[in-house]
Amino acid sequence: MSINEQQERFCQSYILHRNASEAARAAGYTKEHAARQGHRLLQNDEIVERIGDLEKELSTEVDVVPEIENQYTYAKANGHTNSAIKALELLSRVRGAKTDKDIDLDPEKLEETTIDYMKVLGKDIVIRMVKKAGFL
Repeated sequence: MSINEQQERFCQSYILHRNASEAARAAGYTKEHAARQGHRLLQNDEIVERIGDLEKELSTEVDVVPEIENQYTYAKANGHTNSAIKALELLSRVRGAKTDKDIDLDPEKLEETTIDYMKVLGKDIVIRMVKKAGFL
């Protein structure tokens, strides 16, 4: 038995997202069943083998930045906050971001970065977080 086209899309999405539910949704499985389908697919030996093969095929010759940027744009536009943040983290690593120990805690830069993250999260989540922190 070989994997079908939708399962292939799942495998490709999984190596980007590292989240079975998100990969299942990206592959076209319904939102209601994505978590169950993602879990089920990761129990399939052929799927796991294909994911491993795809990971081995990744090479430095491929410019992954545009793909990650596309994933970020899609995730942000479709309200997939966690995936958008994950894409930003990947972009940050690919572009040579500093480790937490090396981050400049200049208040102005920190404010700009925080605002960027707030834009990704969206108004409702930011307001909820601000209230939870006791600022409102």
